[in-house]
Amino acid sequence: MSIHVVRLGTPRLHNEGLRIGTVRRPPRGVPKERFALDDWYDVWLPNLAPSAELVKQARTAATSREWQVFVRKYRAEMATPEAARVLDLLAALSHETDFSVGCYCEDESHCHRSVLRALLAERGADIAPHPTSD
Repeated sequence: MSIHVVRLGTPRLHNEGLRIGTVRRPPRGVPKERFALDDWYDVWLPNLAPSAELVKQARTAATSREWQVFVRKYRAEMATPEAARVLDLLAALSHETDFSVGCYCEDESHCHRSVLRALLAERGADIAPHPTSD
């Protein structure tokens, strides 16, 4: 059992389980009834997405220093009691069932899901390796 960290809108992995969208907004131009059918997500959980202000900051971060400022601020958002409880829940569930969390960004290293991966790992989540490293 484990959490897969994925890019939303990509073909599902074998045994990926329920796909959770940790994004601020639903995919543009996609009817709601197509979200799961087109491999976007089964459940939308914007609680784990960066705030709108931080999404803008992440998109414009051009240097390592700017990215680290984003990471620090996103970690602070995820330290709120509401977000921390969700992260704790997902970490615990990762030992019982397969599921995935994801975002639209192409490059995970420059996406909040890289930080989300680390936050879940820090809570003892069972996280599947990157598909490229299988």
